[in-house]
Amino acid sequence: MFRRIAFLGRKAGEERQTEDMSPSPGDDTPSLHDSKNSGGLASVFKGLAGAAKLTKSPPAPVQSSGAPINAQIAERLNATPTPTLLRGMPPQHTESFELLKNGSMNERVAAANALRRAVADYPLNPVLDIWYAAKDLVDPTNPKATRYSGWELLRECVKHASSTDLERNEYFQTISADANPDDFHLQLAALVDLTNRGRNLSGFDYDVFPLLSRWLEDAFDAVRAARGAAKKQGSRMKGKALLTGEDRNFTDLFGFVTDVIKFNFNVADDDAAEVLIERLLDICMNTSVEEDLQACISVMDAIVTFGVIPGDKLKSCVHVLCSIHCLVPNLQKYAWHTISILCRSHNGHTTVRLLLDVLTSLPTNADKKKETIREVRGALSVLTKLVSKSSEKGYPAVPYALLVDGLSTVVKSTSAWKINLDILRLTNSLLCDSRGDINNMLVDEDWTPMFDVAATCAGAVVTSLTKADNSMQSLLAPEEADSPESMLARELARLIRRLEMVLSDESSATNQKQEGVPPEQAEDGGQKSEGVQMEQPNTLVQRQDCIIFFTKIYTALPDSAAILVLEYFKKFRCCSPSDPLWETNLSLVLDAFLADRKRSTDVRLRALQAFTEVYDMIEFLNDQFEPDFIPELVKRLLADVAGETDIVLLQEVVSFAATVASTANFALFCHIVDTLRGIIGNSRLRSPISSSLSPSPEPLSTPQHSKSATNQTPSNVVVRGYVQMFLRVLNYDAAKSTRLLRALVSIAESNSSETDARITAMQLLFRLRADWANRLFVTAHTETGNLAAALYRTEESIARKVAEEASYSTRAPRSETVGSARSSRGVSLGQGQLQDRGYPFRSASGSKLPPGQYQQLWVASDVDALPEAPSQAASPVLYCGAPNEDAEIDDSAPFTVLHTGVWLEAILNLLRQGCDWEVYSFILVHLPSQLSNHAVFRNAVPQLQELRRTICEQIKMNNFQEPPSIYGLRRADVAICLFHTLTMILSYHQYFQKAEEDEIVRAFVHGIATWERSAKCCIHALTICCHELPSSTGKALVTILQKMSQIITQPYVAMHILEFLACLSRLPSLYANFREDEYRIVFGISFRYLQYVRGKKQVYRMSTNSDSSATPTGESPPVLGASDDLPQYVYTLAYHVVVFWFLALKLPDRVNQVGWIAKNLFTDVDGSQVADEQAHLTLDFMQRVTYADVDESAADPLFTEERIGEILKKRWLIGNSLVTVEQATATGWAQITKRQPSGTSSYTIRELFRPPPAHQRPMNESAREGHAAPANSVLPNHLLVQLLSSMPQGSDLSRPIPLPEDEVVDRAIRMFDHNSTVDGHKVGVIYIGENQTAESEILANITGSGDYVEFLNGLGTLTKLKGATFNTQGLDRQYDTDGEYTFCWRDRVTEIVFHVTTQMPTNSDHDPQCTLKKRHIGNDFVNIIFNDSGLPFKFDTFPSEFNFVNIVITPESRASFVATRQRTPKDVEESFYKVRLMSKPGFPEISPAAETKIVSLKALPDFIRLLALNASVFSLVWAHREGGEHISPWRNRLREIRRLREKYGPKLTAHGPTPSPPGTALGHNLPPTATTAAQLEAARAGSTVRDSFSSLRRSSVATFWSASSEQNSHRSSMLSTATTDNTEVMTANALDLLVDSLDFSKWSN
Repeated sequence: MFRRIAFLGRKAGEERQTEDMSPSPGDDTPSLHDSKNSGGLASVFKGLAGAAKLTKSPPAPVQSSGAPINAQIAERLNATPTPTLLRGMPPQHTESFELLKNGSMNERVAAANALRRAVADYPLNPVLDIWYAAKDLVDPTNPKATRYSGWELLRECVKHASSTDLERNEYFQTISADANPDDFHLQLAALVDLTNRGRNLSGFDYDVFPLLSRWLEDAFDAVRAARGAAKKQGSRMKGKALLTGEDRNFTDLFGFVTDVIKFNFNVADDDAAEVLIERLLDICMNTSVEEDLQACISVMDAIVTFGVIPGDKLKSCVHVLCSIHCLVPNLQKYAWHTISILCRSHNGHTTVRLLLDVLTSLPTNADKKKETIREVRGALSVLTKLVSKSSEKGYPAVPYALLVDGLSTVVKSTSAWKINLDILRLTNSLLCDSRGDINNMLVDEDWTPMFDVAATCAGAVVTSLTKADNSMQSLLAPEEADSPESMLARELARLIRRLEMVLSDESSATNQKQEGVPPEQAEDGGQKSEGVQMEQPNTLVQRQDCIIFFTKIYTALPDSAAILVLEYFKKFRCCSPSDPLWETNLSLVLDAFLADRKRSTDVRLRALQAFTEVYDMIEFLNDQFEPDFIPELVKRLLADVAGETDIVLLQEVVSFAATVASTANFALFCHIVDTLRGIIGNSRLRSPISSSLSPSPEPLSTPQHSKSATNQTPSNVVVRGYVQMFLRVLNYDAAKSTRLLRALVSIAESNSSETDARITAMQLLFRLRADWANRLFVTAHTETGNLAAALYRTEESIARKVAEEASYSTRAPRSETVGSARSSRGVSLGQGQLQDRGYPFRSASGSKLPPGQYQQLWVASDVDALPEAPSQAASPVLYCGAPNEDAEIDDSAPFTVLHTGVWLEAILNLLRQGCDWEVYSFILVHLPSQLSNHAVFRNAVPQLQELRRTICEQIKMNNFQEPPSIYGLRRADVAICLFHTLTMILSYHQYFQKAEEDEIVRAFVHGIATWERSAKCCIHALTICCHELPSSTGKALVTILQKMSQIITQPYVAMHILEFLACLSRLPSLYANFREDEYRIVFGISFRYLQYVRGKKQVYRMSTNSDSSATPTGESPPVLGASDDLPQYVYTLAYHVVVFWFLALKLPDRVNQVGWIAKNLFTDVDGSQVADEQAHLTLDFMQRVTYADVDESAADPLFTEERIGEILKKRWLIGNSLVTVEQATATGWAQITKRQPSGTSSYTIRELFRPPPAHQRPMNESAREGHAAPANSVLPNHLLVQLLSSMPQGSDLSRPIPLPEDEVVDRAIRMFDHNSTVDGHKVGVIYIGENQTAESEILANITGSGDYVEFLNGLGTLTKLKGATFNTQGLDRQYDTDGEYTFCWRDRVTEIVFHVTTQMPTNSDHDPQCTLKKRHIGNDFVNIIFNDSGLPFKFDTFPSEFNFVNIVITPESRASFVATRQRTPKDVEESFYKVRLMSKPGFPEISPAAETKIVSLKALPDFIRLLALNASVFSLVWAHREGGEHISPWRNRLREIRRLREKYGPKLTAHGPTPSPPGTALGHNLPPTATTAAQLEAARAGSTVRDSFSSLRRSSVATFWSASSEQNSHRSSMLSTATTDNTEVMTANALDLLVDSLDFSKWSN
């Protein structure tokens, strides 16, 4: 290798000569000149004293001249005889030889050049003679060309193989003589050729090394002079090439010296070797060029490799090599190569001793001696490399004790940062050798001295890190890379990482052993880590040493190392009182890790955990410590908590403080509360959390609203801690609870508090509830979903809003156009909750708001609203009023009355003064739910009165707070929430004056038409007012109806208006003073909705026909949504209202309305006449009740043949009635049964026959012949003919149609009678007892509370089932398997059978799941749930495909099962209940109780019955929405009559189909075949209707059959859930005739 290096260096110089020197055959050694950057040992040495940096060799433009050649050589040359014959030389060169000897200088130069080639070509030439003749040519005084020719000839002569040792010596003498300095490269090249590149020294063996030493000295002087001259001239090195001759000569010389040492160092004695080494060391100490140093290293490397360094020079060589190794990075590997050879030689241990001596012999004032510093650094550098290689074969061991002693001496003697850096590197090398393992010398040693040294060396870093603005990361930053602290920090960080790895590997090995996993198996399963455990699987005995070292440099520890320390403390309980240094360790944990805010959250949390574990132990051993020890410890933890900014850590600190405060004495509790309150004060000074209007960094999507640390302020963390404390002390410490509640109210009320903190306080405050005994508790359920959704405060509503905003951007122009057209058109009937939100979301400027440009601080959720789940038990020590007299109270337990009026007063202030929208919206959503609990505000009557006044005034003046436009909300949304609050307030009407009640009603009336979307909730509230404030509602009833008539074109209110009117019809006391025109307002509203539904149906048909013809193949027309089924419910409700309000008319006044009602029933919106089945059925019913308010009539059971003789029966179809005449043939008695669609009437009449005169002769022959015969004989036909004899009989349908006496007709009439004359409904009633949640235990109840029994008694009538003649809706009427009794209710057109589970028998042994009960309530569309469980009811408690609606009744103040039986009748009478209608997912909002309402027990049964009836009617519509239709009993009876007419009446030509109101299958497309069939059926039905109309028009006599019966039978319902296609549309010229024929009042009066 060294031959290669020397040759390449020499070759680089020879390539620039005029003629290349020929290399020796086979010699191809490369050069060592491969360094990229130049430096130098001398300059580095000077650098320690402030000298300049290392530089490259500068160029020298001129060469120096040398002295004349030795005169002795010239004399010898002249004295040499010249033979007359030159042997072996061709004759042509003889002349050249002669010229060489005697010619002129030019001739001699030419001859020398010619002979040079001859010598090369002819080996037997007389070489020595030729050289003697030319020897004087190299004289230094000769011209350059002459000298060059002489040296070139000499080079060829020395190559001659036949030269003897004497001749070679002659040549050597010539070469070694002083020559011109410019010819040194020629002189050196001649010596190289003479020695065959150092291989052959014969003839001058012992003279070479002195010559080389001299040449090295001279060449170095020459090159220094040349570099100095170049530096003065300002020349700079270009690239890496050597440009000066001196540099090339110097390099070639080093290469030749290396070759000579390589092949012939054995000929050098110690003196010669010492001189050579001395020269090399001098060069190293005085050069500033890396190439020089590298060349010297190469020579010393050759000496070490092929010889030996003399003992006297070993120390100097080691010091120089070590210094180069340390100070010249580019030459480090070359220096180490030489040192490594030296260490693996017999001088290895000596070398180690020399290195250690440098450390141990360091004087105390070492900082002042730069040479000493250099030697120490060099020794440390080599020792660092050496210990890393000590595990490899051949390297000497470094004694650990001596090494550590030396290092200790060094750190005591000097504070130089570079030495500290080198020591840290050495320490790292000890801990990680070349194989990545801990050095073997450390395995069983004490690491403490080593770590003490390392800690001392790291002192500068530790000191720097104590500054507040410094961190380890800043010291390791790239921009600080050159600073001493940064370099020390990087090496210290490396040491820490290595120790982390060692400790981690030890821990993992321990865990594997504990888990029974073999170490080799663990190695095979994963990547082999760099650690001691791979080779040394035993436990690390120095683990404690590592941890102690970490504690000394804790400010420099990364978080991972800090975690190791904390884990060690935890595992070995270093902070436990059992440890002698536990207080010191605990202080370290608190001060070094927990209090250091530059630490990561994980580290600080672990430190806090360590503290809390110690606290728990100390608290357990409390009697062994001073009384103030624990409070002081807590105060120490909270000392600087006010400035804490790490939210996650603050959460844990506050949580711990909450735990301590919950059990601490009151003094410590107050200190904790006050200290944490300081955080809230500091938060006010800092910038608050981003407001609700600030842009969010991420688009708002359906959020996961767990309490993220990054989304809350420190104030919020504290408030959550307060809430946590309150939840824990509520049930046992009234003083703490009161103090916390006041603090929370103060925070919530203060506008200077952080918004999220205020909301967190309100999360608790709005969940405060009281039970029937006034005991406070915190509920986990707020029941605010619907209101929150209205303000986009639920996940679903937010997701829908974002989706609508995204879609709006593509359809905005079209949507705006359609929206304006829709609003101008009139009524739109849809499901209010979803469709009501369908307005486009726009910002104030009108520009579309892109998704995600707002951030909400709260979303309605009961999951994570509180930091922990509240206790379900009520507080035994904290009351919101005086304890109930009937409550069981422990007399020994003190209790405190909490004045909740303070909280209500705070709400009032916020509503009056205004506040942040996040806070305001939270109040709007949650206040109604809390107001529904009367007990909690029982002692806050003045605040309730003021709250009522404030809300009524704000609604009236329209001065409530407006939502920010960015949310896409309107004032109407805020108004809706205020109306819901006012609805809750009206349940406190016992505290209000009559004028105040009137003001509540007026506020709701005001809201009907003031805001478009507020009408619905106001109508719902007025429904409650009808029951709770009947006097005030009655006073404003006309105004209410007028307001409703004004908003009839408003979308989404149709069903709600009609439901209100249906409810009102059952409360006659409210409209007792109505006048005729006021009744007509109600009828007019119903007619308007009927006309709208008919028009919508016709438009739908036209669009369907158009779409079906225009829709291409493969494309389907748009599918209608659920809201498109709602017109059927509106259609049904409208007829329902007409019927019930007709019955509400006083009997004498009914006839006055018949003509007007008939006209409007058959008049469409455009003035044309239209008739459908429901209209005819309504008129049919009106005929029956216009002149009579009596019960149903029935057939006379005494009208039998046994009593009155032979009876003949005959049946006819007359118009839309089925008439049966049963005639007693002899007595004149007859019974007439008239079956109409709306009922059946029976009459018994008798025709009194006068006795015939004596002279009258009988008409029959039998009498003439003297046989006995009856005096009178009458057939049933006689009575019919007599009654109808005055009516002109034609061939059309006005003629009675006789029905044959056969089984087919009998069966048809039986089927007709099977249809009830009333609408039948079934509703389940279920009682849930205390804490019951499972279906089986709920259904197993056989009794309920007193309130429940009272409710049942008002809900219906207790009716015996066995033998019942009415439709019991599936309940057994024979064997009492479903109980003996049930509750039923019935009016003129409706019947409800209640499936009461507590009335049904329970057999726990044979039917533990109560399947017999489930088969009834599981098939009921509607169930009433009386929930006394104290828990929120879940809709899926009773899984069923048919349960669409659950009406949940919950006491406003919960009570236990025992408590409900202790309540007095007065308590029961004054009870209020929360009512909420829960529907199946996807089911539209159809009820006033879709939002929770508060109803008194007095009004509860009627209100619930009305809700259940409406819900059942709608459920029938909903259940048949997929196709088909629900047919009411009245319509079934009408269709039976028409079927008989079609079968037995005259056959008429069918007309085409005509438009009709919609059927229940409105939203579903039928296939063409089905459509055709439907049209044909419609044509037949329409023809039948027209025939019946024709017959009615032709009836000119007010007959019995078309008039209203004076006896009313059961009225069947007109509440069909679907209209039919049996509709006739007529022209105006026939309208009057039709109405006249139908208006029976014109001829019946």
